[in-house]
Amino acid sequence: MRPFLAIALLVCFLIATAASAEAAESQNILKQPVIETTVSLSNSANEYKFEPNHLEFETRKRYKLILINPSTQKHYFTAKDFADSIWTQKVEAGNVEIKGAIHELELKPEAKAEWVFVPLKPGTYSLRCPIAGHTEAGMTGEIVIFAEH
Repeated sequence: MRPFLAIALLVCFLIATAASAEAAESQNILKQPVIETTVSLSNSANEYKFEPNHLEFETRKRYKLILINPSTQKHYFTAKDFADSIWTQKVEAGNVEIKGAIHELELKPEAKAEWVFVPLKPGTYSLRCPIAGHTEAGMTGEIVIFAEH
């Protein structure tokens, strides 16, 4: 019985140590300054494109994606698989802060939103605006998440 108790206590200690290390690591990530990247959804000429349309991020770094829509039409920043591979700290738009899982953002004309997140899973993810005709006209992009070096 005693060896079992000793093993059980050791396992509990290791789990508690791992949980403490994970909590400390997440606190360290939240203390990192954000790396800002701005993406324009269209432009003042109302062209259907993301500028830039290729984004690169690294796992375990903290980013602020600033999305702006300078056009006279609404546009979407839709990248569900990308959104599923990150941890969203918050999205801010106007005087509203949104927390939790985000899969797509709609930006009305002249709107701005800020998405603060930490990439967790490396991969290549597609980006598009799903409004009828926008994807077909070229409003697409690619988001690449690299593993931390």
